[in-house]
Amino acid sequence: MKLGVGLPVSGSWATPDRILPIAARAEELGYDSLWTFQRLLAPAGLADQYRSVLDPLLPLAFVAAQTWRIRLGVAVVNLPFISPVVVAKQLATLDVLSSGRVDAGLGTGWQAEEFTATGASLHDRGARVAEYVSVVRTLWTEKWPEHSGRFYQVPRAEFAPKPVQPRIPVLLGGTAPAALRRAGRIADGWISSSSATQQDVQPMIQLIREAAEQEGRDPETLRFICRCAIRVREAGQADRPPLSGSLAEIRGDLERLAEQGMTELFLDLNFDPRIGSPDADPQVSMRIAEEVLDAFSPGRE
Repeated sequence: MKLGVGLPVSGSWATPDRILPIAARAEELGYDSLWTFQRLLAPAGLADQYRSVLDPLLPLAFVAAQTWRIRLGVAVVNLPFISPVVVAKQLATLDVLSSGRVDAGLGTGWQAEEFTATGASLHDRGARVAEYVSVVRTLWTEKWPEHSGRFYQVPRAEFAPKPVQPRIPVLLGGTAPAALRRAGRIADGWISSSSATQQDVQPMIQLIREAAEQEGRDPETLRFICRCAIRVREAGQADRPPLSGSLAEIRGDLERLAEQGMTELFLDLNFDPRIGSPDADPQVSMRIAEEVLDAFSPGRE
């Protein structure tokens, strides 16, 4: 099973002097990937980790210049907020700058205020996904791409430069049955939400695999990626939620996720309010992150 790390993109520790060391240390320790997420606005009452969040793609471009092997993933860009042509250009550029290391996570979004602010439609967001994915793949692969569909129009024109990868992996988010079936039909994999680990993910994975088989696809080629929103706490707490507790307890939770069918996990400390909040002590955040990186290092025996 592959293991990745969430970059510091939320709260007080999301600064250049902390992003680069985390990326470098993750690569040095043999982690497979680095990840970001998108949040545009934080209305009153939203969780701390959403109050101050960097753009999802720029930090990946920032660390691409200082890393050489580790993959760069976004989980996720919410597709209703931005044209597929713009997203295709951004991701192709990142793929060129990183020498072919991009994983493109796409989602539909959920926060009404962000839909209002971007002029997007909340009601037809799911219906757009398949066409959106088709557009970006066409732009990445065809010499003279063009598209005429229900939601998007792309006049015949050259799109260059192309990505370094012959096919940037497109990974879809979502936990509703329709979203899961869609991932099985058209995506290269599925990315769980941060809350999915609070429940049994095996039925969701099975639904994706069944949808892939019905489409004539090999489900063994799909990637199943889990954002593990870990919270390091004292051991033995009553009513301990999954991925919270001591490093040993969290390790057991990761093993159970792998047993349920997840092929890749990434450790994301941004969702811990003691770390991802603008009010958190960034030095404490870095100390915890360094402890976690060392403890779960793929090269650690």
